Amino acid sequence: MSSVQDPWRGGSDYEAFMGRWSRRLAPRFVAWINVADDLHWLDVGCGTGALTGAICGEAAPASVLGCDPAQPLVEFARQSVENPVASFAVAGAGGLPGRAHGYGCVASLLALNFLPDPAAAILEMRRLASAGGTVAACVWDYAGGAEFLCYFWDAAAAVAPAAAELGEGRRFPICHPDPLKQLFSAGGLGDVRCEALQISTRFTSFDDYWASFRGGTGPAPAFVAGLDPDRRAALARRLETALPRDADGTIDLVARAWAVGGTAG
Repeated sequence: MSSVQDPWRGGSDYEAFMGRWSRRLAPRFVAWINVADDLHWLDVGCGTGALTGAICGEAAPASVLGCDPAQPLVEFARQSVENPVASFAVAGAGGLPGRAHGYGCVASLLALNFLPDPAAAILEMRRLASAGGTVAACVWDYAGGAEFLCYFWDAAAAVAPAAAELGEGRRFPICHPDPLKQLFSAGGLGDVRCEALQISTRFTSFDDYWASFRGGTGPAPAFVAGLDPDRRAALARRLETALPRDADGTIDLVARAWAVGGTAG
């Protein structure tokens, strides 16, 4: 696990960078999990509330508790998810709140690889699930499937060679089917399955794409914020040249994620 500490400061900045794609991916992840209605859910690493909102809209839950260690993101989530069955708490892996008789589903969207110890987190998630409950996670396919990030880090490495070590594809080797399935199996989960989920990440223009990396929240925006003005401008020029565009200037890229899940004994 990488020792890099990623900044997760502002909810609106996170929305511009990643939240808008999390909200597109979340309903597909909930449908993939495919559990019964009226369950109690725990959303681990809820961020700005994309998964909690999708659970409320797609899964008819009895309750959903979204947890994240970043208070600004939790505050944003509280404002963005208006549903009486949803609640939020500032809490991270290692200190997740339990529930009598457990949760029917414990899920995490785009957060597992950022947790300090993913293996320990899976053990904790299984422990908090009810007998026969579901534990599931979804992560980007950083190594090649999340094109909007791949283009960024390729250009960043050309401008600042040290960036080659910072890209999520290198930092997070668990974000592949085999390591994910091994992680869940080692965590004591049964009937483990892993499949790809894919969305389109469409930017209206290069300015729309570039603005999403200027908020300082998340690994890539933090990298941009740390560049001097000349290198930042060079990175923008390289990206503007490299990114594919339609005739109307839109940038339509593919983002693939891996969904993994299993059953708690």
